[in-house]
Amino acid sequence: MIEAILDVARFMAISARTAPKSKGEDFLSIEILEGEQVILVGEAMVQWGEENGIAGFVRDGRNVLASSAVVLVGLKDAKPLGLDCGACGYDRCTDLLPAEKSQFRGPQCAFRLVDLGIALGSAVKTASLLNVDNRIMYRIGMMARKKGISNDDVVLGIPLSALGKNVYFDRKEQ
Repeated sequence: MIEAILDVARFMAISARTAPKSKGEDFLSIEILEGEQVILVGEAMVQWGEENGIAGFVRDGRNVLASSAVVLVGLKDAKPLGLDCGACGYDRCTDLLPAEKSQFRGPQCAFRLVDLGIALGSAVKTASLLNVDNRIMYRIGMMARKKGISNDDVVLGIPLSALGKNVYFDRKEQ
């Protein structure tokens, strides 16, 4: 079963890579976690949640620990589109200078973040078509950065499982 899920993860990576991108410029980073990396991220999420009193991290960390793989999709060194549209909060793209923040590196060009969202949507669509349970989780990306697994500026994770019941829904804060 794990090999099949890893195959699906690879198909998801293709879906994310080939998703439409602004100006056809690709700043995506895609990585598949399995085995010990999945356990490391899941345990770190649970620990972070317990230490900081954030039940969502504990819940999501347990979901990761019940997963066979995780697909990370992020942005790395994404250059602003050059529209001077102000959607990022700055009037000019040249004023947008990302810096390390508490969880991610930002601000980011709004259109590059839209590209990331489209890639994530394409990836989860592929998993769904192949009947592998999944859910997009920002907390996975944050922890993957903290643990040095990802050096993306902004990254989200998609845990994957194929069990008798979807572990990513009907979830309770604990």
